[in-house]
Amino acid sequence: MSQSRVAYFYNADVGNFHYGPGHPMKPHRLAVTHSLVLHYGLHKKMQIYKPYQANAHDMCRFHSEDYIEFLQNVTPQNIQTYSKDLLHYNVGDDCPVFEGLFDFCSMYTGASLEGAMKLNNNVCDIAINWSGGLHHAKKFEPSAYSKDLLHYNVGDDCPVFEGLFDFCSMYTGASLEGAMKLNNNVCDIAINWSGGLHHAKKFEPSGFCYVNDIVIAILELLKHHPRVLYIDIDVHHGDGVQEAFYLTDRVMTVSFHKYGNYFFPGTGDMYEIGAESGRYFSVNVPLKEGIDDQSYVQVFKPVISNVMEFYRPTAIVLQCGADSLAGDRLGCFSLSTRGHGECVKFVKNLNVPTLVVGGGGYTLRNVARCWTYETSLLVDENISNELPYTEYLEFFAPDFQLHPEITRGHLICNQQVLGSNPDMYQCAFRFSIYICTLSDVLTMKEKRRDFFPEDYKIKEEPDPDVKMTQEEIDKFVEPKNEFYEDDKDNEKETVIEKKEP
Repeated sequence: MSQSRVAYFYNADVGNFHYGPGHPMKPHRLAVTHSLVLHYGLHKKMQIYKPYQANAHDMCRFHSEDYIEFLQNVTPQNIQTYSKDLLHYNVGDDCPVFEGLFDFCSMYTGASLEGAMKLNNNVCDIAINWSGGLHHAKKFEPSAYSKDLLHYNVGDDCPVFEGLFDFCSMYTGASLEGAMKLNNNVCDIAINWSGGLHHAKKFEPSGFCYVNDIVIAILELLKHHPRVLYIDIDVHHGDGVQEAFYLTDRVMTVSFHKYGNYFFPGTGDMYEIGAESGRYFSVNVPLKEGIDDQSYVQVFKPVISNVMEFYRPTAIVLQCGADSLAGDRLGCFSLSTRGHGECVKFVKNLNVPTLVVGGGGYTLRNVARCWTYETSLLVDENISNELPYTEYLEFFAPDFQLHPEITRGHLICNQQVLGSNPDMYQCAFRFSIYICTLSDVLTMKEKRRDFFPEDYKIKEEPDPDVKMTQEEIDKFVEPKNEFYEDDKDNEKETVIEKKEP
């Protein structure tokens, strides 16, 4: 088997952005990952590209124009200029303006006030006003958020920070260019660790994600590929991508994620299977906290194998969110870097053109370890468990190893979860396979065909006076040893051999 051609996309500026103090998303993880890739010498095994930066037109392939215009214009400095009186006084969804608002306030406030007066005048010992008690109202509460900020869901999770649009442009452009390289057969695998922001919606950001680079890349792949498979191993459900392609059979989404107990984003139930033309083309494998390598891989491999058999995609997008690792700041799984990497290796060995992107991951040192290891798997290179010296080496203290041991606390949590739910993972697996196979066999066969199959073409009766039809001429590929293009194409020149006297 020939070695895969791997293209790697990295912009040195993408790691310099900052969501703000205390925010769990750290773009700096990309700089640390790239440093490890360089010091392991993995860059020598790949084509390295400084990626194209996506413009507003590229982003509007999926997102609404007014939302992208908002991202272009909003900055930390001009947020205040968007403020309106309603927001200045914190009136909105929680505190709406309704008919008779002032009269309502007069009634419950007057009742409390009169109760206090009765107590003051010793008219009663206890005064009761069940209509009162609205204790959150402040004397004056200005708001820093604008009408647009609320409309576009920008706030604590998705803050406005310096260079926001440039950041979106960089990670989106890298995924888009990766898809283009795959379409033009420049590479077999394209890697963009800065991408994978799978929560962003058409009209708003969500879950630290502003522009959905995955959806935009898949739309590009669909120009050349009839069927694209999206696989998501982030601890959070890939809701933005699923929503974008929920009604089509040209993209199948498969997500393995934590589900239940109000875990973000709250979607990804196994009964979310798509609708209309996309019915049975959304597969969700909901998992509970604490799953380890063995259990995860036992679910992952059979599900993906069955999806490949029945869907037969011509391109794959793999989202490698590292928040499914043990010890993640926001995650709750117990995967090791080897277990996470085993999923990446399995997808690589399917030998289908693949775009590999990052995603979640909020313990910086573990994210860098994971994506560096998975880069080595994608280029078929064995690397040492001992980390090379880099400018970020102190981040990996005290062990300085590529594959850190999972702590005892995570193992105990994992044993408790598995012990209380022994059949949960097998149940999720069986139901997911059921979803894959439930669609009518004949319908699936038709969906696997190319858009203009030979069987559907009306074939004319061959003309006995014509040597080759136009269709046969169009399909004919001239061999390398062809010398003639005229009627002598089947003849040979007479070769006269000179005999020595």
